[in-house]
Amino acid sequence: MQSLDPRADLVRHYQWLRQHGYNDSHSGNASVRDGATIWVTPTGACADTLTVDDLIACRLDAEPPKGASLDAPLHLSVYRANPEVNCVLHSHGAYSVAATFNGEAFAPPDFEGQYYFKQPVPVLTIPYERYIAEAPAKVAALLTEQRICVVRGHGVYARAESINLAYKWTCSLELSAKTALLARAAGTLPA
Repeated sequence: MQSLDPRADLVRHYQWLRQHGYNDSHSGNASVRDGATIWVTPTGACADTLTVDDLIACRLDAEPPKGASLDAPLHLSVYRANPEVNCVLHSHGAYSVAATFNGEAFAPPDFEGQYYFKQPVPVLTIPYERYIAEAPAKVAALLTEQRICVVRGHGVYARAESINLAYKWTCSLELSAKTALLARAAGTLPA
């Protein structure tokens, strides 16, 4: 069986994030390691129309080229800190963001969430006006120990050895956050 081009796999998963409501049409970003090259979604990428030819090639030993996602420096920082990582996904799942607006680490109440996230999911608070300067180092440092984290009021970052695994962590966190918020609204889980 021939393996899928990592760029095509990245585009497919990035489009799934959009199709399943984890991003809007032009939000979030993604990257994949392909040998010495890191392929990153372009700035302002539209998930509905993104193709492999739109991806931007980056190198770990250089600044991201013009046109790469605003988060490209963050992605490169994560790869530099984690040689085993082959994918970084950034999403804006509404439930994940809403459940962590208090800035506290999120402890999933459901079985799958607790199974996948043995520790509460960390939440970083970075002032919006300092996000570009501070996020790359802070998120990369957290993702050396954790597979996923949330930047308060902004979104989720997941890293993994494969695109599918980063996607799994993203989806699992979003479902756990949705479950927690629904259970609190129903009064079956304390606030």
